[in-house]
Amino acid sequence: MSTITFPLLNLELTINKTAFSLFGIQVSWYAILITASLALALILCKKQDGKYGIKYEDILDLSIILIPISLICARIYYVVFSLKNYPTIQSMINIKQGGLAIYGGIIGGVITIYIFCKKRKIQILDVLDYIAPYLALGQSIGRWGNFINVEAYGTNTNVFWKMGIVEENRVQYVHPTFLYESISTFIIFLILNKISKNRKYSGQITYYYIIMYTFIRAIIEGLRCDSLMFINVRISQILSIILFVTFCIIIAKKTKK
Repeated sequence: MSTITFPLLNLELTINKTAFSLFGIQVSWYAILITASLALALILCKKQDGKYGIKYEDILDLSIILIPISLICARIYYVVFSLKNYPTIQSMINIKQGGLAIYGGIIGGVITIYIFCKKRKIQILDVLDYIAPYLALGQSIGRWGNFINVEAYGTNTNVFWKMGIVEENRVQYVHPTFLYESISTFIIFLILNKISKNRKYSGQITYYYIIMYTFIRAIIEGLRCDSLMFINVRISQILSIILFVTFCIIIAKKTKK
């Protein structure tokens, strides 16, 4: 059980990471939220059947392999950059306490989509444009799993919207960075959804997703106190900056044409 406070709202919450037990197996809220975000994404994708020439059946077939591979890659990415916290194989594969990195999932996902599209002879940029808005929506929902697990929060702060974490009768006030990213990615979802109605070229939705997400992630990552590090460098922040600059150049060239 964890206790979280929001002084601005005069709110104090006692949170249990486990939602319920089923046949002796504890089911966490984190797992429920991830599952819910995936289910919602597939439902919304159904309504876009045929968009950009992509069949919903292909999206369903893709999801069967994309979802597990993305989760595995998200875990691998997280573990690789925090090996000291995972001394055994068992600890590496145990995700009950969280420990997934979205960039790992995206990298694994893009590779999976590329191979899938090659075999089905589908344009990969059209598939990426099809699913990009729902990736942002899924991120927005999934970040609340970090809140329940009391992770992915920021450095100490005294801003009026601060979040308090109660431990041993002491309160630590921090940036609610999970909330920053949840709100930001939901806004990205709304923007991409609007842009997708008047797409000008294949890849446009994907490029705009990358630019917007990497921009906000580079900022938020600088506030977090649990960033994955590589030689004293916030690896996700550096990756965000590189991707942001790269795709700004790509879009500039596309716009010029």
